[in-house]
Amino acid sequence: AQVVEKLRPYLLGWKAYFGMAQTPKVWRRLDEWLRHRLRAIQLRHWKRPKTIYRELKALGASDDVANQVAGNCHRWWRNSNGVIKRVLTLAYFDRLGVPRLS
Repeated sequence: AQVVEKLRPYLLGWKAYFGMAQTPKVWRRLDEWLRHRLRAIQLRHWKRPKTIYRELKALGASDDVANQVAGNCHRWWRNSNGVIKRVLTLAYFDRLGVPRLS
């Protein structure tokens, strides 16, 4: 939530400034990369396998998904683009207040 709070004004500014550009593919890719990065930051914040497992279960993940992500706990970037997308979805980031670029 703290990262999103600091990031939100920048994203809204970029969207307003470059909003007239006719490049929906670029915006979509940037949006995907941003959520990928936010998932990696969240995993890195949780640090330990037990914490990752507990937090993912609290968010509604299945045992299989929570075990798979917690098992590779030190590969934040790689994990943040895998099965964790089932738990940290667009709706999750919408609740946090991350603006959509695309």
